[in-house]
Amino acid sequence: MSSSDYVIVGAGSAGSALARRLLDAGRTVHVLEAGPADVAEEIHSPQGWPLLLAGPQDWAVMTVPQKHANNRSLFWPRGKVLGGSSSLNGMIYMRGHASDYDGWGVPGWGWDDVRPLFLRSEDHLAGAGEHHATGGPLPVSPIAHPHPAARAFVDAAVAAGHKRNEDFNGDDMRGVGFNEMTVRDGRRMSAWQSFVGPVLDDPNLTVTTGALIDRVLVENGRAAGVEYIVDGQRRTVRAAAEVILSGGTIGSPAILQRSGIGDAGHLRDLGIDVVADLPGVGENLHDHPLISVVYESVKPLPAGRANLLEAQFYADSTGWTGAAPDLQPLFLHLVYPAEGYEMPEHGYTIAAGIVAPKSRGSLRIASADPAVPSLVDPNILADPYDLEALCDAIEMSREVGGQRAFDEWRKREVAPGPDARTRDDIREFARRSVGTYHHQVGTCRMGVDDRSVVDERLRVRGVEGLRVADASIMPVVPSCNTNAPAIMVGEKAADLVLGQGPPATVDV
Repeated sequence: MSSSDYVIVGAGSAGSALARRLLDAGRTVHVLEAGPADVAEEIHSPQGWPLLLAGPQDWAVMTVPQKHANNRSLFWPRGKVLGGSSSLNGMIYMRGHASDYDGWGVPGWGWDDVRPLFLRSEDHLAGAGEHHATGGPLPVSPIAHPHPAARAFVDAAVAAGHKRNEDFNGDDMRGVGFNEMTVRDGRRMSAWQSFVGPVLDDPNLTVTTGALIDRVLVENGRAAGVEYIVDGQRRTVRAAAEVILSGGTIGSPAILQRSGIGDAGHLRDLGIDVVADLPGVGENLHDHPLISVVYESVKPLPAGRANLLEAQFYADSTGWTGAAPDLQPLFLHLVYPAEGYEMPEHGYTIAAGIVAPKSRGSLRIASADPAVPSLVDPNILADPYDLEALCDAIEMSREVGGQRAFDEWRKREVAPGPDARTRDDIREFARRSVGTYHHQVGTCRMGVDDRSVVDERLRVRGVEGLRVADASIMPVVPSCNTNAPAIMVGEKAADLVLGQGPPATVDV
């Protein structure tokens, strides 16, 4: 049985940042990761991420049938590898809008509190500026050589009435432009590679891969360690200071429930001894819905030099009055299939996404056995707003796709196709093919009310020495890709664990 000051469960976006900061402070850290080391070449190539989906580095979560989406089970890729989903994602660097964090209503987590943490992480390869910093562990780079079809997308969106946006991390997210990436020298920079890679030889660091987490060991009301399984062998690691769950929106609530922390009735039904009756564990599950508007091209598209997800636009749905936009359609110079529709040999995709969903679902373990998948029910499109906003995003995407800037590439629209003429046709397309933007959050919600799972210091209610630090603590999903916000959570967690106040202002 081994022991470290801190045991971190999960080597993803938040866990990697947290581990690095604890090591920098001289603490001993044991990181447990269910997946393998990040050695697959597809991980490190910015163009390799589609090949990772449903592979050995992917949890490949399937939801329960979704009654508002034609009773389909949705495929949710989630990273099962060092780096977590930051080793599988599209590498888009986005922080979100100030109102996202102010809207959480949690002391210490407003925009003025978290903005310095984003900047502390960042090493912008184009240099510091009003909205960017240098010197942090996480490389952020602009797209130097945009794909010609991505340029056509930007021109088409401008022709459709969207303004140009030179920096989505600036003051105004609305408009169309090119993304920034977590890439350096043509290589993906996952959170693991960025934060932990440079300190892998630190003698205070222990890393165990292939570790399927069973439960947190709670003794006399305090988290004392973690029980896990490697190669069929049950092992235990003890934490002298704290156990910190960074298993993500799917993993962390499941580990809590297996540890006896969750809804007491549900746990008793599964034969699990109740340690803390926290009905909020697994509640508040939500995600950014995404759906592919697919086009067949008249010719093969050339290979890109970036991340395949080079451009996007932010806009408002009908009647939307929020400070942040609620629509985020994304361009891919490849066919990202729409379920139920043909997949042309050559083509491109305008993926219509919404980023302020109102639908909420839940996650419940189905067994005390960690090898049994959880029952994941996002309840997608349950709220009428979500369906109508998604339809607005689809219609805007089709409008952009029909502009003259795409004449060089466009052969025909495949999904939803020319037969989709009415709003009801678009609604049916949405239910038939809606999927995920890969931005799940919320199942260990942070807050100050009795239904929250963790407090503003990320401490699990009712159990000493146990915190959660990952996207599961977010009360509401930010209006952006969630990798950078999850890294921010890891940075914030480190400050809370080490007893530090807000970070000093970062030079920009």
